Amino acid sequence: MGIVNCTTAAQYFHVLRRQMRRSFRKPLVVVAPKKMLKFGPAGSNIEDFATDTTFMRVIGEQSTDMIADDKVRKVVFCSGQVYYDLSAERNKRNLKDVTIVRVEQLSPWPFRSITAELERYKNAEIVWCQEENKNGGVWSFAEPRFRSLLKSMGRSNVDITYAGRDINCSPSTGFGSVHKQQLIDLVDSALL
Repeated sequence: MGIVNCTTAAQYFHVLRRQMRRSFRKPLVVVAPKKMLKFGPAGSNIEDFATDTTFMRVIGEQSTDMIADDKVRKVVFCSGQVYYDLSAERNKRNLKDVTIVRVEQLSPWPFRSITAELERYKNAEIVWCQEENKNGGVWSFAEPRFRSLLKSMGRSNVDITYAGRDINCSPSTGFGSVHKQQLIDLVDSALL
C-alpha cells in the first residue's frame, strides 16, 4: 500500500498520475489535510507539472542560500504541513545552518532517498519533527527505519531526536491558545 503526505500541488498531481499510469494496482492513501489544497505556499509553478517531472518521494532542501552541506548543524525531517511552519520560522530567524527535508512518501518507506540526504549532511544532528502527538503521527513508524538506515551506514552511534507534541490520548488540546503554544514549542525544539 502507498501512503503519501504531499506538500505541494504538483506533488499531489504527480502521485495521482503515477497511481493511474502504473501497470499494476496498489491502494493509495493520501493523508494530507484538505487545508493543503487551498494553502497558498503549497501552490506550484506551471513548470512543476511538465512531462519531464515526477513525484518525489523525498524533497531535499529547497533554499539556495544555505551554508555548505558539511557545515549544516541540524537536518530536520518532517512530513506534511509542518514543513511550512518550520520553513517560515527558520527564515524569520535567518538560520542558515538548519536544513529541512520533506518525506513525501511514508509507505513504502523511501530508504534510498533518505540515505542520500543523510549522506549529504554527515555532520548534522538528525531530528524528526511532526505536528501530531508523539503516539499519533509518523514518529513511531519512522524512528526504527531511521535507526536501521543509520546502522547500515555505519553511524549507529548517531541518534535521531523527536520534536513534536507529547504523548496524548486526544489528537487536539481543545484550546486554540494551547495548540499555538505547542506549535511554537515544537518548532523551537526542531530548529534550535
